[in-house]
Amino acid sequence: MKQPAILVADDDELIRSAIADQLAAHGYDVIVAGDGNEALAQFVQGKPDLILTDLAMPRADGFSLIRRLRETSAVPIIVLSVRGVESDKVRALDLGADDYIMKPFSTPELLARIRAQLRRTPTAPPRSLLEFPELAIDLDRRKVVQGGREVRLTPTEFSILERLARNAGRPITFDDLIASVWNGAPGTTNDAVRFHVGSLRRKLEPHPEKPQYILTEPWVGFRFIAEPLHG
Repeated sequence: MKQPAILVADDDELIRSAIADQLAAHGYDVIVAGDGNEALAQFVQGKPDLILTDLAMPRADGFSLIRRLRETSAVPIIVLSVRGVESDKVRALDLGADDYIMKPFSTPELLARIRAQLRRTPTAPPRSLLEFPELAIDLDRRKVVQGGREVRLTPTEFSILERLARNAGRPITFDDLIASVWNGAPGTTNDAVRFHVGSLRRKLEPHPEKPQYILTEPWVGFRFIAEPLHG
């Protein structure tokens, strides 16, 4: 079976080579690029299954690359950057990036994030049952069972859970949740989202102080961290 191909775009040759070597050692085919323009050309030629990109690059930066890729493709994009400014994270995600990892990072973390994105198949028909460790979400019956007990959720809580669980492993921004759950209703604030997510956590998490399902991405939004039982 053909191994997934990953395009690594980074202007630092040492970092680019180190990432490429790590990925190759774990069975991935790797394509490399030194800036956004080269990455776009390599994408058109090589059709990789996933993109890893830095943000600060010459000629065309990571923001430009994400925007141009999203004009024609839904390929998973993970940003790898030293930039810790929350506005950069939100901007990258709003442009269409699927995940964001701060440098330096560990190889196991990178591989886990890659696996999470490669599991996502946007063209596949939506499932009516989402299953995770100790958690089942029946979308047709709007029923949630955690650890053998049925969890009663409000319609808003269920919609939040559905949005997060359908995108397991991917950070979902406040703006995304407001648009998808509240239909962009004017006056819906980030604090309102936090309130409903807090209520959802208290009902869903066996130990809310140590979440096993919903993780906060500070100032960005939330991430559903449980891995699906089925790919």
